Amino acid sequence: MNRIALLGQPNSGKSTVFNQLTGSRQHVGNWPGKTVEKNEGSYSYNNEKYTVVDLPGSYGLSGNSDEEIITEKFIKGGNADLVCVLVDSSQLERSMYMLADFASMDVPAILILNMMDVAKVQGKTIDDGKLSERLGIPVLPFTAADGKGFDVLKELIARELKEPHRLISSPDTAAGDPDENASERLLSDGNAKYEWINGILEGITNKSQKDYVISGFDKILLKPFWGKIVTVLVILVGFIAAMLIMSPFMGIAGMLPKALGGPIANLLTGLHAHPWLVSVFSMIIPNTLFFCISMSAFVFGVNIIFGYLEEVGFLARAAYQFDGALSKLGLQGKAVAPLLMGMGCTIGGASGTRVMDNWGQKMLTMMVVWAVPCASIWSVIPVISGMFFPAWGTALVCVGIIIYIFILMFIVSKVFGNKLVPESARSGMIMELPPYHKAHWKYIIKEAWIKCFDMFKRALRTVTLVSILFWGFSFSPSGNVESSLLYKVGTFIEPVTKFFGMGWRTFMAFISAAFAKEAVLGTLNAVFAGQSNVADVAFNSGAGSVDTMELSNIMSETISGAEALAFMFACTFSVPCLMALSTTYKESHSLKWTVKTAGFYIGAALVLSCIVYHIALPFLG
Repeated sequence: MNRIALLGQPNSGKSTVFNQLTGSRQHVGNWPGKTVEKNEGSYSYNNEKYTVVDLPGSYGLSGNSDEEIITEKFIKGGNADLVCVLVDSSQLERSMYMLADFASMDVPAILILNMMDVAKVQGKTIDDGKLSERLGIPVLPFTAADGKGFDVLKELIARELKEPHRLISSPDTAAGDPDENASERLLSDGNAKYEWINGILEGITNKSQKDYVISGFDKILLKPFWGKIVTVLVILVGFIAAMLIMSPFMGIAGMLPKALGGPIANLLTGLHAHPWLVSVFSMIIPNTLFFCISMSAFVFGVNIIFGYLEEVGFLARAAYQFDGALSKLGLQGKAVAPLLMGMGCTIGGASGTRVMDNWGQKMLTMMVVWAVPCASIWSVIPVISGMFFPAWGTALVCVGIIIYIFILMFIVSKVFGNKLVPESARSGMIMELPPYHKAHWKYIIKEAWIKCFDMFKRALRTVTLVSILFWGFSFSPSGNVESSLLYKVGTFIEPVTKFFGMGWRTFMAFISAAFAKEAVLGTLNAVFAGQSNVADVAFNSGAGSVDTMELSNIMSETISGAEALAFMFACTFSVPCLMALSTTYKESHSLKWTVKTAGFYIGAALVLSCIVYHIALPFLG
């Protein structure tokens, strides 16, 4: 079969090796019946095809978590012809625990000493020849992130598949003293594993450098209060940097609707095409390309920044700082980075979950990120609030939204946390901070580009489908909102939406907000003032001037302050936007959980709207 399995602890470099070997020839999903990510890809070498499976990262094979159970069953079930065990050379003693667990399995293997560049900076040398002799399997010093040495790895894999070696399960066996019970002891006794590691590594490593001295920056970064402040500032600066990276791509993409829309409309009109077709091809296609390119460009920027922060060692410190606070939500400290990114854009927050150790943590982090309103909504809420309330009232609305963010995070963690990250699988974080080291920019950019292009392909399908559906509901041949299907549906279900605090007009704006928060003011203008087509403002994100003074006069005479307040809360905490929905699907690889997330937030937004409306009604009318 030529099936190779990659085995190692989180942060051992498995994903780097997997990506470098398989490139774009990979697919990601979930293991059958489990919320655990499954990565599988392929590569060719000497006219032969090899399949690579990136097994779930875990710290052992004791079978305590879904990741460990899946990994153990996969290996014991004979599903791999060869297992490549990866360890972190810079922390060899701690990384070898996985190998100690694996030693009890009679499976062909090689050991990859990854991150040799970091070990070298630390002044460490490793006698790989002696280590190979003691283990009974080939040992390959390696630095996956620099992209070099993969031909050597491929040659070693091909050779071992033909003439496999198996791991010696006891240091006594390596010394010529067979021990038939060694495997059983290693499997059941934690102390025996550490004894095995110590015996194997005795005289293998040499460290010429003095013990690591904590840097001045780390002294600040690890302080309980100031460390958190510095961490937040660094991540926010990273967000700004990601925006700068995406800006040129977004600028070019922003020209597409005008550059393509007009000529396509003129061509189809000249061919006497039906207005329906003219609108679809001149509006949906250019704007879908704009959305998808912009989203992919942002993912590109985020992955470059996150890749850099992770590789140099900063994210490990961020995880240390916030692990205690985020553990109350069932999350790891690493979740602080995507949560902060989500304040700027939910797309960035969702794509930033790539740093999480397992699928359950990743999915739960994405669901919590959705509770953080993106920057776009803050350009809308003060405007709408100012139409109904004085400045101090608008300030109270904003404070209320901020307070509810934390309430919603807690609700999400309670509703979904135990399913995605069971209590039994949670534990306090024990970690050794990695030394700062040089980033491999070539690898970081390559990885960001692969994820960016993958996002574009997936988003193009999702956004096009949803765009056509929304366009079909909102399109009006006459330009009058009352001619659209959205109006007919909205007025038909208004008795129900009224209970939730929104009339048909605000409910239509609520629906369009799920497409793009920037479209809200334009949609309100279309449904209240009747000056534009709902489809136009939704796809063009409210492009064009909206006379907020006139809109304010119309809205304040048409709806109550209670309805406006309910609408603002519902709009803020519903589905962030279509692109965020698409990103969540791409990152989770689960339609079921993407639908669950969207359904929960839509339902929770309507319930919140209902509560806010009925509480505010006696006071605001």
